[in-house]
Amino acid sequence: MDGQQRILIRNLDILTASEKYHADILIEGEKIQSIGSNLSEDGCLVIDGSGLTAMPGGVDVHTHFDLPMFGTVSSDDHYTGHKAAAFGGTTTVIDFVPLDKPTLEESVAVWREKADTKAAIDYSFHMNISRWDEKIAQEMPRLVDWGMPSIKVFTAYNNRLRISDGEIFSAMRIAKEYGILTLLHAENGDVIETLVAEALRNGKTTPEWHAHTRPSWGAVEATLRGIALAAQSGAPLYVVHMNAAGEVDQLAYGRERGVAVMGETCPQYLFFTVDHLRRPDGAKWICSPPMRTAEDNERLWEGLAQGIVQTIGTDHCPFFYDGTRPIVYEGEEIAIPGKELGSEDFTKIPNGLPGVGDRLPILWTYGVRAGRISENQFIALNCTNPAKIFGLYPRKGALLPGSDADIVLWDLQKRVTYGVAKAQHRTDYNLYEGWELVGYPVKVFLRGKLIVDGDQWFGKPGQGQFIQRSIGKVI
Repeated sequence: MDGQQRILIRNLDILTASEKYHADILIEGEKIQSIGSNLSEDGCLVIDGSGLTAMPGGVDVHTHFDLPMFGTVSSDDHYTGHKAAAFGGTTTVIDFVPLDKPTLEESVAVWREKADTKAAIDYSFHMNISRWDEKIAQEMPRLVDWGMPSIKVFTAYNNRLRISDGEIFSAMRIAKEYGILTLLHAENGDVIETLVAEALRNGKTTPEWHAHTRPSWGAVEATLRGIALAAQSGAPLYVVHMNAAGEVDQLAYGRERGVAVMGETCPQYLFFTVDHLRRPDGAKWICSPPMRTAEDNERLWEGLAQGIVQTIGTDHCPFFYDGTRPIVYEGEEIAIPGKELGSEDFTKIPNGLPGVGDRLPILWTYGVRAGRISENQFIALNCTNPAKIFGLYPRKGALLPGSDADIVLWDLQKRVTYGVAKAQHRTDYNLYEGWELVGYPVKVFLRGKLIVDGDQWFGKPGQGQFIQRSIGKVI
């Protein structure tokens, strides 16, 4: 289908972060031209949307593609991961640039080279700040000019990604001056290092020890520390992949006191616990931070429903469960070393999960239909809020005249038995194997071009665009 022709989608239910109504959508080129009743069909390709619900394309602001780790690489690159995202109704993703080169500019150039020719949906980047010196400090404001005004800092991964609290504070003061948003990975790296060494000395090497050596109190304490740094620097803070009940409490504490702090959780922290790491295939659930308890799951749901937590990302970073056995992907066999690398030692299991394509379908059935969040909250958490916070709105995350025609048509009655055979990630397992879903994306448009139609893929590498983001908004 030609993405440049006028397309009229008739008889839709339209769902946004604030309302639901019945109308037609007219697409002209890459943009939504108008939304209304009885729009003219002159010169249009007409699609009958009867029985379907239109939603904005999902915006996933926490993804990792083609990421080297533990002597291997995450199994989805900027094509395969983007394709999986599209099938799940997500049309914009933000990845992270590692600070692997002497300068920020050189590091960004490497990641652009990885992504530009492969990207199948629209994308942007955050910049990891894993080293701090005067050169980095002087270069950091240029992130705004490059259209990626966000940095990520870590209170864990000692001697790899972590910088000191004083250095984080210095970075945040620059961030405040230039409108850059700071993202925080909140765990206590010193405690983790101590507990990991102790576990290995005592022969505790099974997957559940990944969780035991990264206790939730470390996440809670580091979250409060980050909020305190935000208060003292005057810079906004966004806490990524919140996983513990106490983090929700700390976020509420900071927000109630007027600190410009926001939070994100991920589906894995809503549905799974440390018990999953105790299973024979527990390595499938290894990610950092780890799964917690049912009580933590419940408090995170409350945080979403009550508006304490603003977004849902995925932290998508998949690895094969058994990289010695190839799978067939787009007609070719592929095998990439994966979680089997740590079969004798949890510290050698690559950290990360598939999820970018699962987020919206899973959360519709087990969030909206289960009564945990409303339909409008579903759009706010997965589309509109992330677009506003990260300077993409109203181009992304909205169904408005002038917005990009990133439109997902859902059949809310469609029944799907989900799992690895349905998901499009380039890996050999799915966390939601056998889950029964009601409601599923059936057509996905990227800037006016139909890229997913049922089980058919019309996308291609390089069709995704790097999106220059503006300075975002604290919500």
